[in-house]
Amino acid sequence: MSKKVAVYRKEHFNAAHRLNNPEWTTEKNQAVFGKCNNANYHGHNYELVVKLTGVPDEKTGYVYDLKLLSDLIQEEVIDRFDHKNLNLDTEAFKNLNPTAENIAIVIYDLLRGKIDKDLELKIFLYETERNFVEYPA
Repeated sequence: MSKKVAVYRKEHFNAAHRLNNPEWTTEKNQAVFGKCNNANYHGHNYELVVKLTGVPDEKTGYVYDLKLLSDLIQEEVIDRFDHKNLNLDTEAFKNLNPTAENIAIVIYDLLRGKIDKDLELKIFLYETERNFVEYPA
């Protein structure tokens, strides 16, 4: 029987974005994305929850040192996206529509390479109190 434990770290960042598909007309973008297609952008106070699941280390008792996880999230995510216009100020979204779904996938990819492959990684990204995504699902 496995003694897996899940640990979570919650962080937040603020960022602006505009949902827009450059291949579509203005009318279609407005119809699909509504207010989120505002030409002057709009912002969110994102809540990020990073979940790691694994067997606690025999010597430390940790699945992962949460201080180290906080530092990693700060370096890879917060420093990169906080108080930025995702469309204009970040490489990740120069050619990728910054939906909550895509932001979660990008965050996962940024963290996955820095965390032991034996640990399961899941990202929960809250765009609002009522709208959030999980990746991988």
